Parts: sequence; C-alpha cells; structure tokens
Amino acid sequence: MKPDALIVIDVQQALIDDHPYGEQQLLHTLSVLLAECRAQSVPVIYVQHEEDGVLAHGSRGWQVAGAIAPREDEPRIYKRFSSAFRQTELHALLQSMRAQNLILCGMQTEYCVDATCKVAFELGYNVTVPHGGTSTYDNDPFKAQDLIAFYEKAIWADRFAQIRPLEDVLRCIRGEA
Repeated sequence: MKPDALIVIDVQQALIDDHPYGEQQLLHTLSVLLAECRAQSVPVIYVQHEEDGVLAHGSRGWQVAGAIAPREDEPRIYKRFSSAFRQTELHALLQSMRAQNLILCGMQTEYCVDATCKVAFELGYNVTVPHGGTSTYDNDPFKAQDLIAFYEKAIWADRFAQIRPLEDVLRCIRGEA
C-alpha cells in the first residue's frame, strides 16, 4: 500500500550529537527513505521537539540533523509532548492531505516514536515503521538495541504498526507492493 506521508520524528542535532545507537545506519536509512519519498512525490513531514535548553526553538541543537534536513516546502510540526499529535496541527494537516497510510521513523524509539505510533493507530491511520528506522540510547538497565527490538517485535508489530524491512517500504513508496 503506497504511503500518503513520511513522518520524521525528532531527528534533531542535539540528539544526533549524543550519538544514538546505530547513528550512521539510522541517518542512512532516513536519507534513503527521504530520497525515495521525494522522487515519488510522497509528502515528508518533520516533527521537532522543543523545550528549554539544548532543544530551545531556533537553537543549534533544535535544528533537524543536517544529513536529513528538510526542504523549504516540507512542513514542520513543533511539539512539547512525546506524541506528535498532542496540541499540534499534525492530525489536521494529515486530514487535509486525506492521508491514511503513514511511515513513521525517527527518535526516540521508546518515547516520541512510540507515543506517536500509538496515537496514530488510535486515530485510524495505518502505520508502517521501517525496520531500523528508529533509534534511541541505552536506558538503564536496557541497551538501546534491545529497546528497539522490543518495540519493533513485541509492542508495535501487528498491533499498532507494520514493521517492514527497508526494501519492502521502498517498494511500497514506488507503488510496487
């Protein structure tokens, strides 16, 4: 099923500077997704968390990581809560686009991606999370790679989202699956 939008959650410079698990692989995966979505005219929406400190609106750390920077015409959603839907215009934007099928990726797996995934499901969206399309940090006593695997396999898969290999997601973007 061809996606209606790619939502990139909180891949901001301050978080990348802290070197999340599989940082280079995450940025590569997101770059590939962005290139394919742009080539196939699938809208890309960026979500940026803002709070006092390193994620203060307009600060260097608040900026989307340079490797996956948005184009000027791509919408940005600014949030203060884990869910990209809470007290933002994301749902209204998606409704105006008549979006139903979403690809979610970004940071952090167990916080903002999880909250956004579950709210999207509750709002009736079909959600796909590319395998390896999210990242996080070690969160004592859990290792980052274990958290990612746990959310992909035990929390989201076949409940709140489809977890699909990157190549399958790319085929969907191209309308081949």
